[in-house]
Amino acid sequence: MATARKARDGVLILGGGFAGGYVARLLDSGSTVVSLENYMLYTPMLPEAASGTLEPRHTVVPLRQMCKRSDLLLGRVTGLDESARTVTVDTEVGVFDVEYEQLVVALGSVVRVLPVPGLAEHAYGFKDLPNAIELRNHVLREVELSDAAIDEAEARKHLSFVFVGAGYAGVEALAELRDLVEAALRYYPRLRSVPRRWVLVDAAPKILPEIPPRLGEYADRYLRKLGVDIRVGTTLESLDADAAHLSDGETIATKTLVWTAGVRGNPVAAQFGLPVGDRGRILVDETLRVDGRENVWALGDNAQVPNLATPGEYDPPTCQHALRQARRLARNLRGDVRPYRYRMLGQVATLGHYKGIADVFGLPLRGFLGWFVTRTYHLYQLPLFTRKLRVVTDWTVALFFRRDIAELGGLGRSARLHDA
Repeated sequence: MATARKARDGVLILGGGFAGGYVARLLDSGSTVVSLENYMLYTPMLPEAASGTLEPRHTVVPLRQMCKRSDLLLGRVTGLDESARTVTVDTEVGVFDVEYEQLVVALGSVVRVLPVPGLAEHAYGFKDLPNAIELRNHVLREVELSDAAIDEAEARKHLSFVFVGAGYAGVEALAELRDLVEAALRYYPRLRSVPRRWVLVDAAPKILPEIPPRLGEYADRYLRKLGVDIRVGTTLESLDADAAHLSDGETIATKTLVWTAGVRGNPVAAQFGLPVGDRGRILVDETLRVDGRENVWALGDNAQVPNLATPGEYDPPTCQHALRQARRLARNLRGDVRPYRYRMLGQVATLGHYKGIADVFGLPLRGFLGWFVTRTYHLYQLPLFTRKLRVVTDWTVALFFRRDIAELGGLGRSARLHDA
């Protein structure tokens, strides 16, 4: 039988990600946050965590430090009773029915997996911190396996990497991991003559379609100059343990395919009976209130948010927009209910070692300046001064020392005690 408890000050927030975490942080009176983890992941820094530029734990922010006025309940949301105004939360210490007066749904998104044969069995994701660490470990292990291979074709297969999805996540992850591999190869003299292959695949006619064409074209030229094989207008037909089969007819021998081809809203929303639209995102009005509800709100990646500054369009699933939505929703929950309106300040992306692109107030920046602006922006958005300081320290150390090429797979695990 579930135990009853009440949300702090009547506000219950489902999800401790960027959107939900910031709503809790901005509420003066506090709230109760339900989250699977006790931290908020700053996803734009995920590629640097994978490549070793940043310590992985520095890309996350402890929710109890970030939201000091809020209670935190670690568990999985398993039920919603709107008539009773309760949410059922399954935790490791029991099941709770949490009563609320105002409910905020910020459960984020999940990877959009298409029905491609072999995709679910053999592809790597790049959505959260465990994904990033797993991919880093895998890439470094592939370098080791290539070094151990006797046959040259086998060695080349282990040094071939395919990324499907040429948006921010795919481009930045490829660029950072390519830098990691190139840095690691100085310790593998046998591999210096073995060709490395990096392939970027997308069904769209160009990479980074979200940014201004001039910057996207610069990114395309720069990556091609590095030797990246860019395949636009191309899809993944099938995948097996040793090869990726593309729609243009080519088969690429590889042990690594990274899937970054989009996200969709958390399916829990539809299971709870909330109205959903495109890609499973919750339908909300201009005040971020769920359609047809008086006391249920939604924002972030799991919501289809209309923006008065861009009529006819919905906000993209980015941290920049989630933060602005959180600021408006926090005011609305305090009683200052107004429509959400936000004009985007710009867009930024890194392209690896000291290279990046940025569009700031319509001013296009690229190369080193684009990289510097991108890092500065992310540092500004990252909450907590202590986290900012840790990240700056990591970046400074990375300027003077070579990348760490140790796998992290065995860290945190130990054999259980047993008799000799």
